[in-house]
Amino acid sequence: MGIPPLLRRAPPLIAACAVAVASMTAAADSNLAAFAADINAAMTRMMAAMGVKPSGDIDRDFAAMMIPHHQGAIDMALAELRYGNNEQLRRIAQEIIIDQQQEIVAMQLALDRPLPPSAPAPAQDSAAIAPRPSPHAALTPKQ
Repeated sequence: MGIPPLLRRAPPLIAACAVAVASMTAAADSNLAAFAADINAAMTRMMAAMGVKPSGDIDRDFAAMMIPHHQGAIDMALAELRYGNNEQLRRIAQEIIIDQQQEIVAMQLALDRPLPPSAPAPAQDSAAIAPRPSPHAALTPKQ
């Protein structure tokens, strides 16, 4: 009867699968490491910027702490857009960015501060936040 053709090809097929899995694992590990680095950097910047010396003006102190807090949320949302794959969470991240930018501007206007320079919204600047392919994309059949 002999060995079925599929089983004769099994060792190379298994090797190819192992290489694919190792490649996906390395890509996932790389994305996780990059995401963690971005989040840690965002948190470090935010916490440092929020450590303001009280000025005696409650409104200015509030804004001085809240503006970097909102910027931290923007930076973390950008990390989600760079590395995340869940479309619902990516949309939420875009909303966070827009909402937090608007609140930063409102606080700066309330304190008669100059506005930050304009920048494109994340959806408009796709090169800066291009989504990373899912580590499972290679396992998904193409249609």
